[in-house]
Amino acid sequence: VQLQASGGGLVQAGGSLRLSCAASGLAFDHYTIGWFRQAPGKEREGLSCISSRDESTFYADSVKGRFTISSDNTKNTVYLQMNSLKPEDTAVYFCALDAYSAGTILGVPLNRTIFDYWGQGTEVTVSS
Repeated sequence: VQLQASGGGLVQAGGSLRLSCAASGLAFDHYTIGWFRQAPGKEREGLSCISSRDESTFYADSVKGRFTISSDNTKNTVYLQMNSLKPEDTAVYFCALDAYSAGTILGVPLNRTIFDYWGQGTEVTVSS
């Protein structure tokens, strides 16, 4: 499995960015793809995830209402639309895959230890 995250960049506060996560080598009946971020000196934080089975979504409180996750199964790509960006959103953003959606089954959909495969990250900087 390979995950390629892209779409990061520099944006002013209040602006928007759309991140993409292209997945390849998928060999699971169903899975969940999640977005995480890690700011300097902080732990990696789960933001949102989407299930391949029914496209159900989950959001962390910190991004609910501002970020939207979606998927294009024809392209094996998951997107994270980020609106109303704040300087505190500055971080490296990662996408990851939870094979068989174990996190959702266990009731911990954004537990990073559940995710099996990780992309390389894309950097987002929000200026004030």
